[in-house]
Amino acid sequence: QVQLVESGGGLVQAGGSLRLSCAASGSIFSINAMGWYRQAPGKQRELVAAITSGGSTNYADSVKGRFTISRDNAKNTVYLQMNSLKPEDTAVYYCIAGGEVDYWGQGTQVTVSS
Repeated sequence: QVQLVESGGGLVQAGGSLRLSCAASGSIFSINAMGWYRQAPGKQRELVAAITSGGSTNYADSVKGRFTISRDNAKNTVYLQMNSLKPEDTAVYYCIAGGEVDYWGQGTQVTVSS
């Protein structure tokens, strides 16, 4: 089992920045990749960014150049630095740890006001 604890969400004005954190504990040896999804009201959950254990990254087109995913293996933590936020980035952001089984965090709300 892997437990994920997210933090860093909140309310920010358009153009502002936030940094999300996701700390993993438990059977972390089973994790191959970690990432962030988001789900806005009335929309499907979508991948925002992911990072493998080797450091390779992948981003949704809508966040390229604005968001950066990184991980601190010593702290078993993945981060999502979000800059130049837009109202359309408003969503609940979920951390995911992927391996043989996918584990999800509880979600953290990000609200960007115009």
